[in-house]
Amino acid sequence: MKRTRLLQDLIRQLSPKLDSTTYVYCTVARAKYGELEKLKPIVSIAELEGLTLVIPQEQAKAEGLDYYRVFRRITLEGHSSLEALGLTSVVTSQLAERGITTNVIAGFYHDHMFVPSDRIDEAMEALKELANEPSG
Repeated sequence: MKRTRLLQDLIRQLSPKLDSTTYVYCTVARAKYGELEKLKPIVSIAELEGLTLVIPQEQAKAEGLDYYRVFRRITLEGHSSLEALGLTSVVTSQLAERGITTNVIAGFYHDHMFVPSDRIDEAMEALKELANEPSG
């Protein structure tokens, strides 16, 4: 994949920052936005099957919500652009080469990646390597 100058600059500025909180994905059938405000989800997506929430693991346990895997969030601190082509692809490919599952949520200012908590050290190492690759 040929990388544009903008993409190379974004990769060099990745600055991955690890969130200390553990998160889980939960779904609540027939729920609507705002009904589960007390859970303070950091991500909420309405789907036909229900409302998907990304919430701290402790909150899911306290509410008795089901989940099957625990994630950690890595925020790419470098200022991203909603119009930048290829950043998500490069980052997820770097992790996929190591067999690391990644769920990416693009915010206005940063991309947020949810990685299985048992692979977090490998993921952080891979992202730091990517940011330090010589441009070519």
